[in-house]
Amino acid sequence: MPLSQFQPQIYDAVLKQKLEHTLPAFESRYRAKPTIIASAARHYRMRAEFRMWHTGDTIDFVMFKAPGQPRVIKEFPLACKPISERMAALKALLETSDILRQRLFQVEFLSTQDGDTLLSLIYHKKLDQDWQDAALLLQKKLAVQLIGRSHKQKVVLGRDFVTETLELNGRHFSYRQADGVFTQPNAGVNRRMIEWVMDHADCDSGDLLELYCGIGNFTLPLATRFRRVLATEISRQAVSCARANISANAIENITLVRMSSEDFTAAMDGVRPYRRLRDLDLQNFDLRTVLVDPPRAGLDPATLALVGRIPQIVYISCNPATLLQNLEVLGHTHQVAALAFFDQFPYTPHLECGVILKRRAST
Repeated sequence: MPLSQFQPQIYDAVLKQKLEHTLPAFESRYRAKPTIIASAARHYRMRAEFRMWHTGDTIDFVMFKAPGQPRVIKEFPLACKPISERMAALKALLETSDILRQRLFQVEFLSTQDGDTLLSLIYHKKLDQDWQDAALLLQKKLAVQLIGRSHKQKVVLGRDFVTETLELNGRHFSYRQADGVFTQPNAGVNRRMIEWVMDHADCDSGDLLELYCGIGNFTLPLATRFRRVLATEISRQAVSCARANISANAIENITLVRMSSEDFTAAMDGVRPYRRLRDLDLQNFDLRTVLVDPPRAGLDPATLALVGRIPQIVYISCNPATLLQNLEVLGHTHQVAALAFFDQFPYTPHLECGVILKRRAST
């Protein structure tokens, strides 16, 4: 998002404009009033990354409006307070250290609501012991976890993850969020999105199948509502975080499989056996609800067919256009029972969508 578009005083008007652009396409699918989850108008992003611009001994955070046109960032009020409050201190400390400043290419922040912050410094040079000694002092002064990265090199000082805690309908859930693993960027909206699913999905019978489960964002709280959860994820790093999160929250009714949705669909359809499933009897699961949170391209045809066989579908989408395309197919067997829009990315055209579909009585 261009920082010039950040105008908290008109946030409500910008959100209204986005909704007016998006809602009409869903009116034929859902006649009732959808749920609208707004964001905080400032300090909502839990991640931020900046290129670093060198002028002599001065270094600045920059973003690019166009190639070769850097814009110096003095303040970044989109970022959560733990990030925005550390930026000036980081700049000052870098400018007093030749070792830390030289050939620093990029800075990345990942933080949580209570301030657990991971700082990544990315370089075009080898990171030696002198760098590590200087970085340890920086880490202590900023009260962060710190990673240094260079070509074929990753130096972790402390740990390479933060731990987020979300209170969801009166219960606290702990989430490990690791360097390089996707997490929801807007923690406030994410919490309300999870609660919307918990409040509107029918969890009284059967088991849950979750595809694209990531680090367990939905998996953990929904496991408290379903008899059993069968979850899949292809990213090795995300699966590692998800396993740690399942253990940290002492949840025992989740079966996690590292597989793509396409391969899992092939296994469910009996197209071919998979060694990762050799100890798992899929027929023992009573899969009456499926949750999908796919990439922007939406569901592939085979996965869409699998999802369409399950009575209740919870579909979280980062792309309303591909969601509508998938609904053209799912609408033959299911109808929309609940609809919501989540403003994960204020001041941009993007809207996250959520639909809950129930199988039609005649199918």
